[in-house]
Amino acid sequence: MDTGTLIALGVIFLPWILLIVARVKRKKLQRQLDKANERVEESLSRLAKFEEKYAPITNIERHAKELLDEAEEDAQSTRHEAERILSEATATLKESKEQAQSLKTEASNEAKRITNFAEEQAKEIAGSALEAKAKADSYEKAIIAMRNTIEGYRDEYIIPNHSILDDLAEEFSHKEAGEELKSARKRVREMVKDGRAGSCDYAEVNRRTYAIHFAVDAFNGKVDSALSKVKHDNFGKIKQEIIDAFALVNHNGAPFRNARINQEYLDARLTELKWTVATFELRKIEKEEQAAIKAQIREEEKAIREMEKAKKEAEKEERMLQKALEKARSELNQATEEQKVEYEAQLAELEAKLKDAEDRGQRAISMAQQTRRGHVYVISNIGSFGEEVFKIGMTRRLEPMDRVKELGDASVPFAFDVHAIIYSDDAPSLEKALHKRFELASVNKINPRKEFFRTTISAIKQTVEEHGINDVHWTLKAEATEYKESLAIQKDIDKAAEPHPERVKENSISMPSA
Repeated sequence: MDTGTLIALGVIFLPWILLIVARVKRKKLQRQLDKANERVEESLSRLAKFEEKYAPITNIERHAKELLDEAEEDAQSTRHEAERILSEATATLKESKEQAQSLKTEASNEAKRITNFAEEQAKEIAGSALEAKAKADSYEKAIIAMRNTIEGYRDEYIIPNHSILDDLAEEFSHKEAGEELKSARKRVREMVKDGRAGSCDYAEVNRRTYAIHFAVDAFNGKVDSALSKVKHDNFGKIKQEIIDAFALVNHNGAPFRNARINQEYLDARLTELKWTVATFELRKIEKEEQAAIKAQIREEEKAIREMEKAKKEAEKEERMLQKALEKARSELNQATEEQKVEYEAQLAELEAKLKDAEDRGQRAISMAQQTRRGHVYVISNIGSFGEEVFKIGMTRRLEPMDRVKELGDASVPFAFDVHAIIYSDDAPSLEKALHKRFELASVNKINPRKEFFRTTISAIKQTVEEHGINDVHWTLKAEATEYKESLAIQKDIDKAAEPHPERVKENSISMPSA
């Protein structure tokens, strides 16, 4: 075939060939699609099984997410509510503070108004006489203050610090007094801050503020200086010093449109003084109590050492007497009839000494074991303290006279006279009861722990007997031997120092005439 024929045949059969090829390719693609569909169906089936298997977990996660969303919403709502409540509370608190401040200011203003009204009424009734009297009182107080500043504060201003404690409960401590002092100082600061410490008649605000500030500063400087000098015996003087500062500051402030310290502020600072003194005194009392406790402990330790020593000495003496008794009994058995009388007397004496040593040792052991046993002593020292002044004390020493001798050492010029040594199973309680009974008769009103009382020996004896203690030997009259002998010697010295009458006569004759 020629070329043309071939081309013609190709043109005729080419579409059929292309159609066949396309069909073959479509079948191949269909098979691939069917396989893909099968895989998809299989995947969908597995996915369905997976969802069915893990559906509860999915539901829980969904539920948890829902709960979390709800919790966040609730928290947001609660937070908003809390912020609203806090805002309202803050506003309420602010309003309450403003109301309280307003009430305080109104009360202060009302008090001033009432005071001013009363003064105006008094002026209307009394006229110029009231004003003249007020000025006279002011001048008089200023004069007294100036005199005290120049001459000093004399004994007429003495008020015992201890009197501050009279209205307080017995168990009131210096810590509680310290809290009261803090409260008093806080009130003083608030009065200054609120402008209630001073007053002035200036109409212009700046001048009035400056004048009041100047007066208050001057007054506080004087008061603070006075309070820093608080001691155990100057309450009355410091109180007067503060009152004088009030008078002087008000007197000096008169030219500045009557710049002055208010009476209320003076009272507040006097209250501060009261609690300062109370804190000082209570702290001092507690220190003294601690010192007394330590001294008592030392005394008891010394007493115990003495008891131990007495016990050992008694035991040693017992051993020596036992040996002596054994020896005496041995010699008695070998003695003749004439020697037996002598040995029996010696034996009886040794047995009595042995019993006495045993008793002393037993007493030492007993007193060491029972710490409240002891002796209350009643002693006096006329030469040192005068008539009818007695010291009532207590000791746990086995020999109470050792304690009495210690008290009569170099600290006093003469030895003490003993009126009674009273043994008691509860010596501290007996001593306390006697001190309570004669409290008003205490010589030292500030520190009654000195244990000296101005009373009679018969009154002390009667009080002891009222406690059921009768088997006590009392010496009602003090011998005061050293004191009386010293008086006699001094009398002889004074008599020897007097000029002889005849010598005086001779001297007067021999003197030349003027």
